[in-house]
Amino acid sequence: MRYRTLDSKLIIETAEQLEKRVADRFPDAGLHGVAIELVSLSRDLAKEAKALEAPIWWLRGVIIAAIAAGALMFLFVGTILPLGRVSASHDAIQSVQGIESSINVIILAALGFLALIRTEERIKRKQVFRKLHGLRSLIHVIDMHQLTKDPAVLSADFKPASHSPARITDRADLARYLDYCSEMLSITGKIAALFAQSVNDNVFVDGVNDIETLASNLSRKIWQKITLINAPLRSAHPDT
Repeated sequence: MRYRTLDSKLIIETAEQLEKRVADRFPDAGLHGVAIELVSLSRDLAKEAKALEAPIWWLRGVIIAAIAAGALMFLFVGTILPLGRVSASHDAIQSVQGIESSINVIILAALGFLALIRTEERIKRKQVFRKLHGLRSLIHVIDMHQLTKDPAVLSADFKPASHSPARITDRADLARYLDYCSEMLSITGKIAALFAQSVNDNVFVDGVNDIETLASNLSRKIWQKITLINAPLRSAHPDT
C-alpha cells in the first residue's frame, strides 16, 4: 500500500529539500522566499487533508438528535392514523386524506434529514476549496518568478532596456532556476492530490484536477524555456 497512496510526510520532506537547494544556489533571490512558503503550506495543508478523513462527530451527533426528535414528535402528534379508523366506512374519506397528508409529511421529513446529513459534506467541501484557493495563488506566484527568466538573455545580440529587470546571465544558473520553479509546481499538484485522497468526492476531485492542470500547463511552459537553454549544449555534443 506504500506505493498506492501519497505520503504527506514524504511530500513535506521533498519540499524541505528543495528549499535547501534553492537556498544554496540562490540565497538572495525571491524564489527562496517562495520555497519557504511552499514548505509552510505543505505542512499546513497536509494536516488539513488528514483532518478531513475524520468525521465531524459533533455534527453527526446533532443529526442523530434531530432525527430522533423528529421521529418522537411524529409519533407524538399521531399523524399516522390507526388502522381501525381506515376500516370505518364513514371515516374512509378522512382516513385517505389523513394517510395522504402523512405520506407528504414523511417525504418532506426525509428530504429535510437528507439535507441535514449532507451538511458535513458541504462543510468539508467549503474547507477544501478555501485551501485550494491558497494553493492556486502560490502557483501563480511561482509563475511570476519565472516570468522574466527569458533564454533570450543568453544571446550575444541581447541588449537590455533601461527598465529591464535583473537577469540571470549564466546558462547553468538560469536552467537550474527554471528547474526549481518546475519542481515547485509539481509539489503543489501533489499537495492538492492529498485532498482528493482524503475525501472521495467527485467535486473535490474536479477541483484538484483543476489545480494539477494549472500547475502542469505552467510547468510545460517552463520546460520549453529549459529546452531552448540546453539546445546549444546538445548541438555541441551530438553524441550525448
